[in-house]
Amino acid sequence: MACSDAGKRHAAWSGVTVCHTAHQVDKRCTPKAQESFSYEDAAEECNSHYIFQHKKDSITSSSLSLYLFTMKHLPFIDLLVIALYLLGMVLTGLWFARKGKDANQFTKASGNIPAWAIGLSIYATFLSSNTFLGVPGKAFGSNWNAFVFSLSMPLAAWISAKYFIPFYRQSGEISAYTHLEHRFGAWARTYAVVCFILTQLARIGSVFFGIALSLQALTGFSMSTIMIVVGIIIIIYTVMGGIEAVIWTEVVQAIIKTLGAVLILYLVISKMPGGVQQIIEIGQRDDKFSLGSFNPDFTTSTFWVILLYGFFINLTNFGIDQTYVQRYHATTSQKSAAQSLWLCVKLYIPASFLFFIIGSCLYGYYSVHPELSDGIKLQAAAERLSPGATTQQIAALAATLKPSDYGDKVMPHFMVTSIPTGLVGLIVSAILSAAMSTISSGMNASATVFTEDIYKRYINKNITDKQTLRLLYISTFIFGVLGIVTGIAMIGVKSILDIWWQLSGILATGMLGLFLLGIISKRTKNVEAFIATIIGILVILWMSFPAIIPERYASLRNPLNTNMIIVIGTLAIFFAGVLLSRLRKKQDTVPA
Repeated sequence: MACSDAGKRHAAWSGVTVCHTAHQVDKRCTPKAQESFSYEDAAEECNSHYIFQHKKDSITSSSLSLYLFTMKHLPFIDLLVIALYLLGMVLTGLWFARKGKDANQFTKASGNIPAWAIGLSIYATFLSSNTFLGVPGKAFGSNWNAFVFSLSMPLAAWISAKYFIPFYRQSGEISAYTHLEHRFGAWARTYAVVCFILTQLARIGSVFFGIALSLQALTGFSMSTIMIVVGIIIIIYTVMGGIEAVIWTEVVQAIIKTLGAVLILYLVISKMPGGVQQIIEIGQRDDKFSLGSFNPDFTTSTFWVILLYGFFINLTNFGIDQTYVQRYHATTSQKSAAQSLWLCVKLYIPASFLFFIIGSCLYGYYSVHPELSDGIKLQAAAERLSPGATTQQIAALAATLKPSDYGDKVMPHFMVTSIPTGLVGLIVSAILSAAMSTISSGMNASATVFTEDIYKRYINKNITDKQTLRLLYISTFIFGVLGIVTGIAMIGVKSILDIWWQLSGILATGMLGLFLLGIISKRTKNVEAFIATIIGILVILWMSFPAIIPERYASLRNPLNTNMIIVIGTLAIFFAGVLLSRLRKKQDTVPA
């Protein structure tokens, strides 16, 4: 069977060359490829040649080939662009490694970074691959409800700039959590540190997953292989250059990822027959531009639920997240720290809106070309099933999937099939930069917290500066490896954005509630704070895991949307601590 040139696709997977027509696929198999899938119901077995016949009305065999073999070898020019970008990141680490002679330089960059660079760095950390891939996927699968998260940023930034930044600058402590021990005891500091480290591992893992999701479609390599290779490069420049290398690489990455987003938007719109007007018509028809219901309903993802969630998460990020607190110390002054935070907000709100527009444009594009969605559905279905699943099982599941089930895979698919040679390398570099900035920041901050709040606190208080620097190197490496492992464990999740929001909401709740209690309620002491934290943890568990309540007591399960976990959990800790403090005061004033 002969194929036209237009029908040929070259797959990186097992070195297989594939050609397809509308109803059949000619596949030359290697033995390794034959072992990788079960095709009992879809193919005639032979030693070296399978022919797939068209058997499904809902999903064509050409779609099956698109699922299995859309991977392609990147042209040399694209590989060169990616290689130059990665080489530049490593060389940056080497350059700043010359300065990293002490722990202060590694964690604070000696406080000499200008405000604009810190602002771009914070913006780059915020604009991770969760945004680059997850936000368009969310807009594709639902609407613009998640954009409300960005609208909550100004209030959280104002509170952080007015109260938190002055507090950290005046304290001089590199760790955001040292204050909790002064306020409530060692348990509070340790609790916050554990929550922070777990949050960072969840964040790093979800970002690794996002980058592997897109690069898998472009290269054909397994997601785990991509995570390991990219992770090694990030570990190299983060370990060698410290926070200064992280910040300056993020300045470059912020520019690259923003230009990449603008380029993708242009390419999608240029491929729409009716242009922007057609995209708007399709979006309005399917209600893709909604910010969510304005009803006072907290059981679903309404406007108010996301606004509250966004405010509490952003207050956690700007106010108590070590990743950001470390940057406040790296600036030249308190005023510069506040300016850098506001620069991040001014950049991120329009940038995040741009990604929602991209998601809606992609929805319009695939609505005009519905046949292209079949391959994406098959890929999503195959990842949800076991490796031995037959083509019939994959096709049956794929036919039931909704846009929200495969939204994260739409951007990578568009990149594979629609972006011309020469530009793919730039887009891949943009996605890499979106991931690498967040990961390197998380690794550096986690290593700093481990060194300051765990090792120096419980293991060796008299560690020398040279030993501290060596410990920072080792712990940065370890957290990079743990992040890779976490990302591999996330393979197969439904939505990058959903899994990250849920994990961050659960883990960040206790930290924020305890911090607010310590700063606002001056009367709250150690015992009240400890009891309030226990109450908050119980509330978080009740809201996060409703299945632990037996069916006969189903009425006692959490009725609220999962994004309300951080809101209710934080308020539970704060108000429980205030109430307990007042009760203690009344008992103290009662005459014996």
